[in-house]
Amino acid sequence: MKKSSLLVASLITLCMLSCTNHRLKYPEAEKTNVSDTYFGKTVHDPYRWLEDPASEKTRQWITAQNALTFSYLEKIPYRDKIKEHLTGIYNYAKMNTPLKKAGKFFYLKNSGLQNHDILYMQETADSEPVELLDPNKLDREGKISLGEFNISGDGNFLAFSVSQGGSDWREIYIKNILTGEMLNDSVKWVKFSSIAWHRDGFFYSRYPRPEDEKSLTDMNKNHRVYYHKTGTSQAEDMLIFETAGFPDRILTARVTDDEKFLIIEEAESTYGSRLHIKKMEDPGAEFVLLMEDFSYENHIVGNIENQILLLTNRDATRYKLQSLNFNNTPAGLPIDLIPENENLLEKVNIAGDKLIAKYLVDAHAELRVFDLSGKYLYQINLPPLGDVSDLSSSFNDPEVFYTYTSYTTPPEVFRYNSATNTSELFFKPETSFDENGYTTSLEFCTSKDGTRVPLYITCKKEIEKNGKNPLMLYGYGGFNISLQPRFSPYIMYWLENGGIFVNANIRGGGEYGEEWHKAGTKLQKQNVFDDFIAAAEFMINQKYTNPEKILIEGRSNGGLLIGAVVNQRPELFKVALPAVGVMDMLRFSRFTIGWAWESDYGSVNNEKEFESLLSISPLHNIKTNIEYPAILVTTAERDDRVVPAHSFKYMATLQEKEDNKNPLLIRIQTDAGHGAGKPVNVQIDERADILAFTFYNLRITPVFK
Repeated sequence: MKKSSLLVASLITLCMLSCTNHRLKYPEAEKTNVSDTYFGKTVHDPYRWLEDPASEKTRQWITAQNALTFSYLEKIPYRDKIKEHLTGIYNYAKMNTPLKKAGKFFYLKNSGLQNHDILYMQETADSEPVELLDPNKLDREGKISLGEFNISGDGNFLAFSVSQGGSDWREIYIKNILTGEMLNDSVKWVKFSSIAWHRDGFFYSRYPRPEDEKSLTDMNKNHRVYYHKTGTSQAEDMLIFETAGFPDRILTARVTDDEKFLIIEEAESTYGSRLHIKKMEDPGAEFVLLMEDFSYENHIVGNIENQILLLTNRDATRYKLQSLNFNNTPAGLPIDLIPENENLLEKVNIAGDKLIAKYLVDAHAELRVFDLSGKYLYQINLPPLGDVSDLSSSFNDPEVFYTYTSYTTPPEVFRYNSATNTSELFFKPETSFDENGYTTSLEFCTSKDGTRVPLYITCKKEIEKNGKNPLMLYGYGGFNISLQPRFSPYIMYWLENGGIFVNANIRGGGEYGEEWHKAGTKLQKQNVFDDFIAAAEFMINQKYTNPEKILIEGRSNGGLLIGAVVNQRPELFKVALPAVGVMDMLRFSRFTIGWAWESDYGSVNNEKEFESLLSISPLHNIKTNIEYPAILVTTAERDDRVVPAHSFKYMATLQEKEDNKNPLLIRIQTDAGHGAGKPVNVQIDERADILAFTFYNLRITPVFK
């Protein structure tokens, strides 16, 4: 009887699919006579009017697109059941890695389905937690989210930022932890900033106030570092650092654990940084330029008295740790404490008299312990093929907190004592998901030019290689960012339904250091797409799946990836999900922080780079004479990282293909941004719609336990 019911449901689904997809009528979008000329080549841009999010015409287009998309989704018979089941998977307690300040413990925790994590404090590791800040009380609908936060050195004050509707713009407030009182302090127009406490105030970064109606689209210029003293108005804040004459620089302030040094990280793109450092105990001291150019990634780990510990990839593409004597700067030569080796040295923490180093080995984590002279001591035992998503420690405390996760293991928090080399479980979530029934393996495919590309393949243990399994292929491939194992309820639901999840660690990321990153940038960006296509072909050749069962997904730069590969190999995929993607490769630099991406993508002002950008741009390479897979674009109206105009123009152009038998739809979230701060209920709604669209177009009826 059960098999019969499933068969009937499948037949109904197939019938509805066939009927519905052929009846789609896309909203009309006016084509205007707008074009640009680059190096003698004219490029048309008929939907440029969609770049104005406030215009009445754009508002009407958004409304019509959402009406079409949601009417399509509402016809999927199991959409509500997916949401119900997904909600159950999301409903487990979560905790982030604790921060220890003045002997107290601070951490974010969520009971399961709260829209935003709550900030708690514990006086000791065993005492009852005290609620410090609940962002869910700031707005009933969850539109206000917590951004950065930090605790003063004495443990008495909390400084935290909030975001409205997922925007990158922040506003900083202060709370007295001892009394529970909210101070009157308000610091506005903060963006891409840390909160770095020093004595009775903190350093932060901000831009000049933008015009209100253009705050989500205008280019961000003239970043500056200020110092705000607790209990004063923002008008009294002291300007600490700026780069006069260089309005495109991004500035981040950091203070060492002992508050002895102030560090300014100066960047002109998403890669490379100069370092300025100042000794805080000398009021008249000037900043010393520690690293002079932007050719390398440089990050100060901390200090041991006057010894500055620097993590850098200068003359070490997979990074090394160096020690510099500040008193000898700039004449003193750095000493290699932890030299470069075959694995990527991603992070180093000081913990008492030890150094805790996180390495990436084929994109999964290893933790190694060294003494302060750089002598290797031992390795912290971790389960295989997982990740340490965060490390928290202090220069004067042997205690370390770290969070371990994998594709099938929800984040678990461990408390490690570097003096005794012992770990104990501090927090373990209880979930309804049985990870024992699944397995993750690491395999390698070969890309077009012979490069070996690692693939993490997660599926049920009893999976059959019969060429018929549904497969989700995910990738990013940019900005030196490494895709590491992460647990996701969304992926868990996919796995429960017999799906295979594949994470492709393609070039452009940072998994193997700077050579791997550079091999996927500018004139070599096509390598990223070749790697991803090779991953799909590998999974087909290994009899895991076939093109009629492949879903591909990517976010942001990963949205560019998905848009590019469906143009190049549309027959290879059945469903494509480009999320908040960079789709117009000729105009990305004209909005918000997009100018900083030229270090990865190239510039339209360089003829060779322009030709490369034009050749890969998802918007400009949509073909008229081929069948595209089912595409569901997701974006958000308040995304001021990758402005939604990218997705709007891409979808308007795609929908010119009215005879495409597969649906070409866009889901536009209101009151949300690029992704950070998105309420849990909104996440579940969006993920449930994505899964419903995917199953529907893969012709799969999901199973509900």
